Amino acid sequence: MQFGDPLSVTAPSDTQLLIERVFKAPPHLVYACYTQPALIQRWLTGPDGWSMKICTYDARDGGNYRFEWQGPEDAFLAVGGVISRIEAPRLIDAEETFDHGVMGPTYRSDMTFADDSDGTLLKQMLTYASMAQRDMIVAEGMTGGMEMSFKSLDRLLFEQNSS
Repeated sequence: MQFGDPLSVTAPSDTQLLIERVFKAPPHLVYACYTQPALIQRWLTGPDGWSMKICTYDARDGGNYRFEWQGPEDAFLAVGGVISRIEAPRLIDAEETFDHGVMGPTYRSDMTFADDSDGTLLKQMLTYASMAQRDMIVAEGMTGGMEMSFKSLDRLLFEQNSS
C-alpha cells in the first residue's frame, strides 16, 4: 500500500474490519489530526452540507470524546467514545457508540500510526458485537464515507506539512 491508494478494507474475522490507509505525513501529524479538536473539525466533516458542530477529545487513558454533526434539513449524527489506551503518537484504543444505536451497539476501534516509506500507515481494527452489525456497517456505506473523509485529511496534512 502506498500514498494515493484508497483505503483497504479486509475482514479478518466474522466481527472485525481492518481499515488501512497511507498518509503522506509523519505519524505525529496524523495522530494530531485524530486527537486535537481544532484539527478534527477541519477534516471529519461528513458529506457536502454537513458540519461538525461539537468536537471534544480528551487524549488520555480513560478520556472521552464526542463528535456531533449537523446536516441538511436538521439531520443530526453523533458518536462518543471512551479511550481505553492511548500512546502518542502511535496508538489509540477506544470504545465508540453512535447515539440512539444508529450503528448498533458499542464497538471497539483500535488504531495504530506507523512510519511508512510514504509517510504514515494507519491501521484501524474495528471489532463489532456481531457479524450482523459488521455487515450492516459496511452496507450503510461506511467505507465510502471514510475515504471521503480521508481525502479531506490528505488536504489538511498537506497544509500542515507545508507550514
